[in-house]
Amino acid sequence: MNEKTRKVNVAVVQASPILFDREATVEKTCRLTREAADKGAKLILFPEAFIPAYPRGLTFGAVVGGRTASGRRTFQRYFEGAVEIPGETIERIGEAARETETFVAIGVIERDTEFSRGTLYCTLLYFDPEGRLLGKHRKLMPTASERLIWGAGDGSTLPTFATEFGRIGGLICWENYMPLARMAMYGKGVEIYLAPTADCRDTWQSTLEHIACEGRCFVLGCNQFVTKSDYPSDLEGLEELDDFEDIICRGGSTIISPLGEVLAGPLYNEEGILYAELDMGEIARGKYDFDVAGHYARPDVFQLLVNEQPTPPVVSRSTEKRGD
Repeated sequence: MNEKTRKVNVAVVQASPILFDREATVEKTCRLTREAADKGAKLILFPEAFIPAYPRGLTFGAVVGGRTASGRRTFQRYFEGAVEIPGETIERIGEAARETETFVAIGVIERDTEFSRGTLYCTLLYFDPEGRLLGKHRKLMPTASERLIWGAGDGSTLPTFATEFGRIGGLICWENYMPLARMAMYGKGVEIYLAPTADCRDTWQSTLEHIACEGRCFVLGCNQFVTKSDYPSDLEGLEELDDFEDIICRGGSTIISPLGEVLAGPLYNEEGILYAELDMGEIARGKYDFDVAGHYARPDVFQLLVNEQPTPPVVSRSTEKRGD
């Protein structure tokens, strides 16, 4: 592909999951993937924690020094709706990516299957047009009460992926406020920066515009649109939403160019899909005068060390008994 004319159509899906219902949300994900692909999208981004839910407003019965039986049951329901890797959810989303010949990135709540089988992670999954799971990123630092229900990822899941139109990668929600995490992405040459989130404030838009200018990359910001009526009526703890407005999360999805120009959005107060054609030549034009991990980096003064080794809680080492 000619570098001067390298372009790609992308889509950002702002929608509500079928909260706490993994199977129904997977079905909606596949439907929306087909809809975006029918409009020409080759890269499709879904929000943070889209499957099975971002449980905004729920306390899970926790206060300092105490937990309730009801809160534990709510967590059990959330836990049982989480995504295992590998598993049927991965297969179904992969099949949708394969059928539509698209790259798909989606936020899920991942249930650990390698160690304790008791911890959940806020995870971003990447699928290629052949339906393969390319890899995942586990959120490094859950924010505030998120720490009650999600574990913290380690440096072993900080990937970027080369595609025919550019290198994709990204961070989840308030990880994007972590300067060193952003620098790790820039150092990997990210060109299309994915930023699924649950933050719907006006200030979030400033953050995404800053990242685009700082990294001289395209930024795809993606959030959910959720109302009270989207929560299941039989959910324990639902009364905790009584003081919330009818719109629980207003969205704010957007697409931004490497010089901070808003190409689509922000979209508020409704479900919808944003589309944009990205001219990848804009990245080189932007880096002409500022390349944060290149000629503007000053490695003689500043260097970032990133530990990308897995940090398992249990390490077993077997030794062979030596004969005389």
